[in-house]
Amino acid sequence: MAELLWQPTEEQIKRTNMYRFMQQVNERFGKSFTDYPELYQWSIDNIPDFWALMWEFADIKASAPYTRVVDDVTKMPGAKWFEGARLNFAENLLRYRDDQVALIFKGEDSDPVTMTYAQLYDEVARVAKTLRDMGIQPGDRVVGFMPNMPQTTVAMLAAVSVGATWSSCSPDFGIKGVLDRFGQIKPRVLFTANGYSFKGRKIDSLERIANILKELPSIEKVVVVPYTEAQPDISNVPHAVHYDDFKSSEDNLEIVFEQLPFEHPLYIMYSSGTTGLPKCMVQSAGGILIHHLKELMLHTDLKRSDTIFYFTTCGWMMWNWLTSSLGVGATLVLFDGNPFYPHPGSLWEMAQDHKITVFGTSAGYISALMNAGVTPGKTYDLAPLRAVLSTGSPLSIEGFKYVYSEVKQDLQLASIAGGTDLNGCFALGNPMGPVYAGELQCRGLAMKVEAFDENGRPVINQQGELVCTAPFPSMPIYFWDDPDGSKYHKAYFDVYPNVWRHGDYIEINDRGGVVIYGRSDATLNPGGVRIGTAEIYRQVEQLEEIDDSVVVGQNWKNDVRVILFVKLAEGVELTDELKNRIRKTIRENASPRHVPAKIIAVPDIPYTLNMKKVELAVKKVIEGKPVLNKDALSNPEALDYYADIPELKED
Repeated sequence: MAELLWQPTEEQIKRTNMYRFMQQVNERFGKSFTDYPELYQWSIDNIPDFWALMWEFADIKASAPYTRVVDDVTKMPGAKWFEGARLNFAENLLRYRDDQVALIFKGEDSDPVTMTYAQLYDEVARVAKTLRDMGIQPGDRVVGFMPNMPQTTVAMLAAVSVGATWSSCSPDFGIKGVLDRFGQIKPRVLFTANGYSFKGRKIDSLERIANILKELPSIEKVVVVPYTEAQPDISNVPHAVHYDDFKSSEDNLEIVFEQLPFEHPLYIMYSSGTTGLPKCMVQSAGGILIHHLKELMLHTDLKRSDTIFYFTTCGWMMWNWLTSSLGVGATLVLFDGNPFYPHPGSLWEMAQDHKITVFGTSAGYISALMNAGVTPGKTYDLAPLRAVLSTGSPLSIEGFKYVYSEVKQDLQLASIAGGTDLNGCFALGNPMGPVYAGELQCRGLAMKVEAFDENGRPVINQQGELVCTAPFPSMPIYFWDDPDGSKYHKAYFDVYPNVWRHGDYIEINDRGGVVIYGRSDATLNPGGVRIGTAEIYRQVEQLEEIDDSVVVGQNWKNDVRVILFVKLAEGVELTDELKNRIRKTIRENASPRHVPAKIIAVPDIPYTLNMKKVELAVKKVIEGKPVLNKDALSNPEALDYYADIPELKED
């Protein structure tokens, strides 16, 4: 039985948006629900009713009403949502125009900058006016190669206010990584900062932009935001203009929000691209809006009075998710830089200074804090903090316990999981429910998520494939350059007809909690038994001698053997004694099947640009197969260490 770490009080429960929503369900539909499992069951049994009430609850602003919620709740892909409605995503995020702070920006070595909702509206209006004047129309693409700063948010809102489709990459992407993405979608306007900061160094972006433009002839204008210097020289960048010269100088502009169908393309997001060119997933304005507001208002309990932070870059979907918090009227904290610079507690110091109430980060960051011995709760005043969110990879049981022992006892720790594909979550937090160590609290409302066994049957208290058996509004409307839909179908629907197969290996328990065991395509099969890589990482993370690790299955003598690669802490050697301790830890805390056949030291662990371990790429390298797109990796040179390792050719 998992350990109970936190339980909200009756008073806390009754103050939540989720509780208020549940009362509205009870009143509208004659129910008497008192807890989340009842509400969840109703939401998946009555999907159109759920989303209709969510539309009201979130006060979606639309100039024309919808004629029906969904045409066919059994059709996946291809279900049509909220037909007839006309709206604008930016209008819904800019509903407030007052003096409450909308954005607080903190660069790693610069003073914070704030922007109110009134200032944000004015800034968006000025940029939107110029975009409209230069002929940007609905369906045109506008892109950002930007740090996570206010002008990025402004550029996105301005672009989508005129009906353009937005896409962004983080400025640490290499030239080929950017071209692999933007080259496919042929944008007309590119916003960039002149550079970005990392670990106290200022890194130039303009030389890369000049090289990118040689291969991106569709770009008509490059808008340069000064960041690492006040007046950057843009003379070597074709079509370049300074941000202040680009935006309109007129005062008191009203934004003309283009009214568009619910399914109008809002964002183009990208798969990691480790098996070829990244897939370009096109997501709808209405679908992302209502899905994000559901997750923020109900599952995160976000209110106007909140200050929310998520440690993310503009190349990760958590940036898009965080930005939708503007639709609730909360204050958003944006950060650019290294989370451990100038010291390991930097982000918690920022949480203290800005009275952050919802702090979002990754499991990898929490693990790094543990290893560095950081004690945020003892060092900083975190009284306002009420929720910590974690995603990116499964958070270990030790990570859960660390948050409650070293950050704060009375808070909701929501481990959340979903993906770029849906720009949201399949499983996430429930502010009305308990937190158990190692578990995601619940499946998302109206998300018909199940674990399928090898026969495609739903199972409880047993590991299986994460699937979703009913459509949801934030599904991609299509993939770019996929006229017959074959790429889209192959990505999710080839294994189980009419069922979304996500590619995670999970277990749903009988109280509705979810445990994630890693990617199902990286699942190990020693002796024909499927085990998740997350179970091994969890044990290895506890050992202070190990900085990082990656585990893969190697095909060996008609079976699969488990290979564990470890990146050692500074000054540590991989002795037989340490290997034996690793094996003993895994055997005692996981099972004998999880124990690696080989433990091999490597100098580095490869990650994608959005910080996911690339187990499959490592597996390909050790098997002598080509890795098609190394530009999708943040450190592609790390893969070289895994080629032709003599130990892998021995028993």
